Amino acid sequence: MDNKYSKYFSEQSLWDKLRKFGKGAGAKVVYAVLLLYYTFEDKSVGIKTKLSIAAALGYFILPTDAIVDLTPIIGFSDDLGVLLFTLSAIATNITPETKAKAREKLHDWFGEINPEELSEIENNTF
Repeated sequence: MDNKYSKYFSEQSLWDKLRKFGKGAGAKVVYAVLLLYYTFEDKSVGIKTKLSIAAALGYFILPTDAIVDLTPIIGFSDDLGVLLFTLSAIATNITPETKAKAREKLHDWFGEINPEELSEIENNTF
């Protein structure tokens, strides 16, 4: 992931994007975002890893990405690809605590989620 996108990442922008588009993006995209965000917040994660995460989250936040996010279903497919690529690259930094935080926040927003939907993200990345 090109680190030029990291300049678009801020905690406020991330939460604003999730509030505005989270339901439309779907549980898979939001779970991937939350995994990256909570890994970014982990004090034991190195700066190089944090830069990669910031770039991926910046790409997610960026309003003018490859496929416009307002387009139903396919609008977040490019974002999901970037998020999954980054999750794969930083997989060793994702702790059980990080997964638990992400699942808890996802449950707050979406209610019960089919565990297979989330395991699809986990199995394809770490």
